[in-house]
Amino acid sequence: MKRNRAACWALACILGTFCLAGCGKAEPKFILGMDASSVPSLEAGGIQYYNREGQAQDVFEILADAGVNYIRVRVWNDPYDEAGHGYGGGNCDIENALEIGKRATRYGMKLMVDFHYSDFWADPGKQMAPKAWQGMDIEEKADALYAFTCDSLKMLKDAGVSVGMVQVGNETNSGIAGETSWENMAKLFSAGAKAVRDTLPEALIAVHFTNPEKTGAYEYYAQQLDLYGVDYDVFASSYYPQWHGSLENLQQVLTAIQKTYGKQVLVAETAHAYTAEDLDFHGNTVTGDTATPYPKTPEGQAAWVQAVAKAVSEIGGLGVFYWEGTWISAGGSTYEENKALWETYGSGWASSWAGDYDPLDAGKYCGGCAVENQAFFDSRGRALESLGVFAQIRQESAQP
Repeated sequence: MKRNRAACWALACILGTFCLAGCGKAEPKFILGMDASSVPSLEAGGIQYYNREGQAQDVFEILADAGVNYIRVRVWNDPYDEAGHGYGGGNCDIENALEIGKRATRYGMKLMVDFHYSDFWADPGKQMAPKAWQGMDIEEKADALYAFTCDSLKMLKDAGVSVGMVQVGNETNSGIAGETSWENMAKLFSAGAKAVRDTLPEALIAVHFTNPEKTGAYEYYAQQLDLYGVDYDVFASSYYPQWHGSLENLQQVLTAIQKTYGKQVLVAETAHAYTAEDLDFHGNTVTGDTATPYPKTPEGQAAWVQAVAKAVSEIGGLGVFYWEGTWISAGGSTYEENKALWETYGSGWASSWAGDYDPLDAGKYCGGCAVENQAFFDSRGRALESLGVFAQIRQESAQP
C-alpha cells in the first residue's frame, strides 16, 4: 500500500528517523553528496588525504566510507589560455571530471555533472560565454552547447562512469553562456536537456538557481521555465547560511515549486565553516566576523549539515550536496609557496592567467582558496570528525 509523503514523514517522526526514500515512488535514495572538483589539482601539487584514523587513503574512498553517495563535479569548456596555462579553480575541464567520475564510480558513488557553459566560474554575477562561442548567434550557440554536452557525457558514459544527474548551467539567475533574455536562455537550457536525454536518458536533469531569500525569485524562474517549455526534472538551489535566509523560507519556496510544477527539488550547494582561521594565507568567504547559525567548529559544521538534510527531507526533496568539502590549503607553509602551487596546478581560486578571460573578477582577486575553512579535512588533509555526519544521517534514516 502506498503512503503519501505527509503520512510517511509523520511516521518517520514517530520512529525518530528521516523519511528519505520517496514513500512509495521509484525515486533515488536521499542524496548526501559532495562537490570535490578541486581534488586532482591539489593532489598534483602533493596533497595527500587521510581518513579519521590518520591513514593515507583515496579521498573518494574516504568519502564513500563516510556515507557520501554522490559526487558533484563542475565542468568548464576550456579553462586555459592560448599558452596552456590553467585558469585555476581546479582547472575543471571534462578530463578532470572524467578522472573524478572514474574514482567516484569505483567506490559506489554516482556523479552529478555540473556544466557551467563557461571557461571559468559562472554564478549570479557573471555568466560568460566560452571563448569558442563568443560571437555566435543564439542558434549557433545552442548547437554548440548541445554538441559539447553530448560529447562530454559520451566520454563519461564510455568510461563506465555512473552519472545520475546532469546540471544544465550553474546559478543561472542572471543568464547562461552570455545570454540574458529568457527566450535565449530557454533555448540553451533546452539544448542541454536534449543532449542529456539523447546521451544518458536515465539521468536526471537539474536546473540551478540561488538566492531563495529573494521574494518571488524562484517562482519567477519556475514560471519562465514552464512558459518556454524547458524539459527538466529537478529544481536545485544553492543555500548558504550567511546569505540565503531561513531554512523555513527555503522549504516554502521549494515546496511551492513541487506543488505548482511537479518538479523534484534539492540543495545543490551548502557549506559551514569548521574554523574561522585562514589556513592558506588567502582571505576566506567566512571569517570570524561572519554570522553563522552554528559555531565555527567541527561540531557546528556537522549540526548544519544535519539541519539542512532534515529540512530538505521534510518536504520530500532529493537531497543535499556539500560544496567543495575536499578543497583545502595547497600545502605550502608560506603565501609564496602556496602561490607557486596555485599557479602551477590551478589549486587556488584563480590563477593570474585567468585575468585574460575574466579581468573584472579573476584579474583582480586571483589567489588561493576562499573556503578551505569550510572543508571536511584539515589543512594537512586529515578528515575531521564532522565528516561522520553523513553516516550518522544515513544510520538515523535507516538508509543503506
